[in-house]
Amino acid sequence: MRQFHHVGVITDQPQPGEIYVSETKVYVTNPNQHPYRIEYLRFEPDSPVTGPVRQLPHMAFKVAELEPEMEGRQVLLGPFQAMENLRVVFVSIDGAVFEFMEFSGDSDFDGSA
Repeated sequence: MRQFHHVGVITDQPQPGEIYVSETKVYVTNPNQHPYRIEYLRFEPDSPVTGPVRQLPHMAFKVAELEPEMEGRQVLLGPFQAMENLRVVFVSIDGAVFEFMEFSGDSDFDGSA
């Protein structure tokens, strides 16, 4: 079952409360702290992330397992360990970017991206 989590928006402006994800060299905000569930992403110039994930907004869903969500879809990035308690994958569905998030245990995005 998929549960809506956030919308990711690309920015080049520093945001309050950014957290650094070293795996992808991107600063992200905590969507749980935004009234409209927005996560801002600000990429370092040498980030290995390219293409649609770096250029387009994305919709993110919490899922029990990443693998079924990847099946038969174009994987754009990942899967990778974004935080200690979070694995993610970005895929293309009908030309749009989707992020699927697999949390370990009962965790949710807690600001430690």
